Amino acid sequence: MSEARGDTGANPAVDGDCYQGILFVISSPSGGGKGTLIKRLRETVPGVGYSVSWTTRAARPGETDGVNYTFVSEDEFDAMVNAGGFVEWAVVHGHRYGTTRAAVGQALSQGFDIILEIDVQGARAIRQTMESVVTVFILPPSFEVLRERLTMRMTERQEELELRLANARGEVAEYRHFDYLILNDAVERAAAQLASIVWAERARRERQEWVARRVLQTFATPAAR
Repeated sequence: MSEARGDTGANPAVDGDCYQGILFVISSPSGGGKGTLIKRLRETVPGVGYSVSWTTRAARPGETDGVNYTFVSEDEFDAMVNAGGFVEWAVVHGHRYGTTRAAVGQALSQGFDIILEIDVQGARAIRQTMESVVTVFILPPSFEVLRERLTMRMTERQEELELRLANARGEVAEYRHFDYLILNDAVERAAAQLASIVWAERARRERQEWVARRVLQTFATPAAR
């Protein structure tokens, strides 16, 4: 089963209320750089977890089961689908990917902020099934830069690379359905933008009501002198 990973310090309950975790969905075409930006985010912003998706594709060199993905067989994936265990799943570039319902639900209820690194199909499914989601689209600076990035990483056969590039033409048009858009033309700037989104969403008034109530209680009765 997938798990929510990371330094995820939950906020304490206050009079039965507590901070509810935020689900951040981050998407881009393959090679758009979302993995690098998420890594930078988790290194610089405390309390951000990461939900490890299930996939039926084989692990690439350097990937670790349970860290990058949970690598499963087609039969194992089918069993999870039939049990209703995924909050979303999709076929992407010929392989299946899914996010387990249990891992996400448990983390959010405990006040953890969770990152989902998923494709545009998965993002669409999450928007349809979850009430409160913050979505971010990572846009590469050009098609040629995307091609160069995919070619340089040398993780796909030529036919797989061409499939990812062909799919990217449709995926980039999905940016208009996301809450935020980050142009990933300079990693440091793009990473800073992503971090600022997390901090800003955490500070929304409706998410900080429990803090306000705690502070306002100190104003309710005049302090004794």
